[in-house]
Amino acid sequence: MDNKNRKVLAAQKNEITEHLIYKKLSEMIKEKKNKELLEKISDDELKHYRYWKSITGQDTEPDRLKVIFFTAVSYVFGLSFGLKLMENGEKLAQDAYSGFEYPSSKNIMMDEQKHEREILGMLEEEKLEYASSIVLGLNDALVELTGALAGFTFALQNGKLIGIIGLITGVAASMSMAASGYLSSKEEENDKAPIKSAIYTGVAYIITVFLLVLPFFLISNVFLSLALTMCTALLIIFSYTFYIAVAKGYTFWRRFIEMGMISLTVAGISFGLGFLIKAYFGVDI
Repeated sequence: MDNKNRKVLAAQKNEITEHLIYKKLSEMIKEKKNKELLEKISDDELKHYRYWKSITGQDTEPDRLKVIFFTAVSYVFGLSFGLKLMENGEKLAQDAYSGFEYPSSKNIMMDEQKHEREILGMLEEEKLEYASSIVLGLNDALVELTGALAGFTFALQNGKLIGIIGLITGVAASMSMAASGYLSSKEEENDKAPIKSAIYTGVAYIITVFLLVLPFFLISNVFLSLALTMCTALLIIFSYTFYIAVAKGYTFWRRFIEMGMISLTVAGISFGLGFLIKAYFGVDI
C-alpha cells in the first residue's frame, strides 16, 4: 500500500471515529439545539467516511479507545472541555485534507472548518461558567496554604501537629473564600447564582486543603512531607491550568509557570519566616 492510500485510510478511520464520538456526545445532553447540532456533525462525519470508503473500496474500524476516551472526558470534565479537545482533532483533519487532490476533499475541509466554528460557539455549560469560582478557590488555597505549611514545617517540625493546624486553617479559610465567592458573584453582572458560586469556590478550596495536608499525616519526615505537598500543589496547578487553557483557549505554559512561581515563591518566603520565628522564639516541639 502506498503512502497516499494510507493517508486516505487514516482519514476514513478518523471520520468514522468522530462520527461515533459526536453521536455519543449528542446522547449526553438534553438541550435540543445543541443536541441537534452534534447529531448533524455526527451525520456529516459519516458522509465523509462514506466518501473516503468510495475511494478506498474498503471498510475501516473506528478507534474504540478514542471513542471511550472522549466520551469519558466529556462526562467527567464537561462537554465543553471534551469538545475543545475534539476541536484539536478537527484542526489536524483540516491540515491532512489540505494535501489531498480528490474532488470532494475541499468540501470536506470546509465542513471541518464549519464544525470548528460551530463547536466554539455552541456551549455555555455550568462547569465552564463557574470555572472562575473554582479557580478562585484553587488559587487562594494553593498560595495561602503552601505558604502556611512551609512556615509551620520549619517552626514546628511535627508532622501531625502541622497537618492539624493546616487543616484547621484551611477549613476556616475555605469558609471565608466561599463567602467571598458569594459576595463577588452578587456584584458581577452575569447569570451566575451567588450560592452556587460560593459552593464551587468553597469545595475547590477544601479539596485542595485536604490534598495538601495529607502528606503530613502519612509521613513522619516533615521536610519530605513538605516536598510532597509542593509536588501536589504543582500537579493541581498543572491540572486546572490545562483544563482552563483547553476550555477557554488560553495559553497553557505561561499561566502554569506564572502560578507555579507564585506558589513556590510564597512557600519559600514562609519557610524562611518559619526559620526566623523558630530561631527568635526558640520553639521546640
